[in-house]
Amino acid sequence: MPNSNIHIIAGPTASGKSAHAIELAQERDGVIINCDSVQIYDDLPILTAQPPPEDKEAAPHMLYGALHPNDICSAGNWREMVIPIIEDILAREQTPIICGGTGLYIKALMQGLSPIPDIPNEVRTRAIEIQDTETIEDIFARVEARDPVMAERLDPKNRARLIRAWEVFEATGKSLAEWQAQPLQGPPKHWNFNVKKIIPERDVLYARCNKRFEIMLERGALDEVATFDKRIASGDVKTGVPLNKALGLKYLRAYMADEISLEEATTLSQTQTRQYAKKQMTWLRNQM
Repeated sequence: MPNSNIHIIAGPTASGKSAHAIELAQERDGVIINCDSVQIYDDLPILTAQPPPEDKEAAPHMLYGALHPNDICSAGNWREMVIPIIEDILAREQTPIICGGTGLYIKALMQGLSPIPDIPNEVRTRAIEIQDTETIEDIFARVEARDPVMAERLDPKNRARLIRAWEVFEATGKSLAEWQAQPLQGPPKHWNFNVKKIIPERDVLYARCNKRFEIMLERGALDEVATFDKRIASGDVKTGVPLNKALGLKYLRAYMADEISLEEATTLSQTQTRQYAKKQMTWLRNQM
């Protein structure tokens, strides 16, 4: 079977990845596939910098706003979703273009993951309930009691990874460490990855981060946060969902609660965004 080319456009937030992806999609009859851990949720599209309508008109986009905020999306979950999408695009003789800055997702696609069985829905539902209702100390105690090997390895404050260790042991009766020790299940051998890293000069990137947050406010980010919080208040969205980590969210909430000024909320959000972009750049340089 001939090689099937899959393009990956990776870079930190506000680096201009989307513009590169659209240009490539128009050149190669491409379909852009989201590889961002917050843009995958169907809320806060402005604050998470999901492609605006004009971008979606310029080229096909997939896996943006695809999940309810209550859903957990690990690198493994994303990989399970994206592989059949890529296969379908290739079967139509189009070009898959993976675009995003979540490095663990990209690494999972290119290098593979340990062969952990699918987590049953009832275990996944219970994991979400535990994540939403228990303290981080209680969650760590659960993992320590069931899987002391992973409890020793993991950061006791990393809620998502502790929950993952708990659900894997609950579903399989084996430590996540045992599964991780097995050979990785890689991508199909005929897939050929073409990787492009978009890493602007630091001053340029930081200026883009600052400007983009101002544009988000102009486009209605505050109204978006208010609507999201109403979903939480109504019970439609659980309080501890991953989307709460969206850049700037906690500071806009603080402004809406009259705890800080809008100017302060903006400055803090811009700082948080720049710090996150710096971490992404470091990861991309060292891991890819």
